[in-house]
Amino acid sequence: MKRKAPLQPVSFDTSAQRPPTAQRPVRSRSRSLAMDAHIEPHQHPWSQFTYCASGLMQVTVTQGERQMTFIVPPSRAVWIPPHVQHNVVVLETAELRTVDVDPSVLPASWTECRVLVVSKLLRELVHALEGSEPGPRDDALMALTADGMARSDTQALGVPMPHPEHGDKRLRALCEAVLRDPAEKSQLKEWVADVGASERTVARLFRDELGTSYQQWRTQAVLAHALPQLARGVPIAQVAAAAGYASDSAFSAMFKQSMGKAPSHFKVTG
Repeated sequence: MKRKAPLQPVSFDTSAQRPPTAQRPVRSRSRSLAMDAHIEPHQHPWSQFTYCASGLMQVTVTQGERQMTFIVPPSRAVWIPPHVQHNVVVLETAELRTVDVDPSVLPASWTECRVLVVSKLLRELVHALEGSEPGPRDDALMALTADGMARSDTQALGVPMPHPEHGDKRLRALCEAVLRDPAEKSQLKEWVADVGASERTVARLFRDELGTSYQQWRTQAVLAHALPQLARGVPIAQVAAAAGYASDSAFSAMFKQSMGKAPSHFKVTG
């Protein structure tokens, strides 16, 4: 996932017909986006369920002083609560799907961003809602879509990032480099020369700003890369190599310890 071209800014939809309402609380829209397209940071007063029917995207959200990055394949979606700033970078040409949801529809306890598993049924419901007109069929589709989202399983795919304005610039540069290509280097001492700080300083920054060690953070970055590849059927050996692991067994052991299940489990999408 090394970037070869500059990002291409694209506008986000500000249509007056877009916002969900009490009468039509679930609205679905589709959009084709090329690789390296970038929907710049924005927010809106409704909730959003966003995924790509094909391709791969990176969604970054900022909540207060916290920023989190998610790498999202077609079988997963990011749930974004109201008034949360977020931006999207397309890593592979994508068919973007956004479902805008009135805050009254889903649980009020959903105040944090999360990654949801997109079932085949939910995928078809979202597609059916695109261009749907008011009426009994539309009401049924909205109710089923909301129910499908509420029942979706969640996965820990988020990678915490230093705040873009208040975070340490050296730490952010290192995190962005690892997230682009976690296999390039594995040890912190191999990365620090690139950012102009000592290993001790960067280790402290990981603890102070992200509340984790470098190795724990890198594991999250590796999982963020590995899960989309597994969901698309990439062989485990290839996924392990792309993550910088010398053997399938070492990668599988790390994966099972982190996710509670073997990598093979995630090759079957639902």
